[in-house]
Amino acid sequence: MPASPKFAHVVFQTGQPQEMRDWYCTVLDGHVVYQDDALSFVTFDEEHHRVALIHPPVPLSRKAPGTAAMHHVAYTFESVDDLLERYVLLRDQGVRPAVCIAHGVTTSMYYRDPDGNMVELQIDRFAEPDDATAYMKGPEYAADSVGPAFDPEALLEARRGGATVEELSDRAWALGADLPDPMPVLMGGGA
Repeated sequence: MPASPKFAHVVFQTGQPQEMRDWYCTVLDGHVVYQDDALSFVTFDEEHHRVALIHPPVPLSRKAPGTAAMHHVAYTFESVDDLLERYVLLRDQGVRPAVCIAHGVTTSMYYRDPDGNMVELQIDRFAEPDDATAYMKGPEYAADSVGPAFDPEALLEARRGGATVEELSDRAWALGADLPDPMPVLMGGGA
C-alpha cells in the first residue's frame, strides 16, 4: 500500500500581507517564522510553516463571493472547552465568527480573514473516524447535511451552565435557536 501524505500548509496570495499575517497569528495563536518582501511563513506547532502568504508586487483584489476558489481551511481543537477558549480570546480581540454551524459531525465556527477566505475552527463529535463516517451515512445527516446555525454565546453559556460535551456535540441543542439558514453566509454572503 502506498504511503499517505500528511497535511503540510496552505498558501494564500494576498495584497494585504501585514493584515493577513497578523490575522492568522491572532486566530491560530501563531508566530512568524520568516518574512521578506515576497513571503510570510506562520506556524502554530512543530511544523516550520502552516500558513504561507505570497505577496506579489501587483495590486490584488479581495476574494469575491462568486469566485471559484478553495472554500475554507479547517483547524480542529481537542475539546469544546478548547474551542470556546479560542472563541472568547478572539471575541475579546474583536474577531468574531461569520457563522457557526452544528454540523452534527463537527461543531464549527467559521471566520473570514481580511481577504475574504473562510477559516473553520472546529471540534469533532466522534473520537473515531469510522463513527463519523457512519453518522454521515445516516438519516439525520442526509436530511440536512449542513446543520443548523448556532449562536456561539449560547454554546458558551450552555457549557458554563454544565451542559456535557455529548449534549453540545449533538446538533439537537442548536435546533431551537431560530437563527437564519447558515448557507448564504457560508457561501460568501451576509456577515
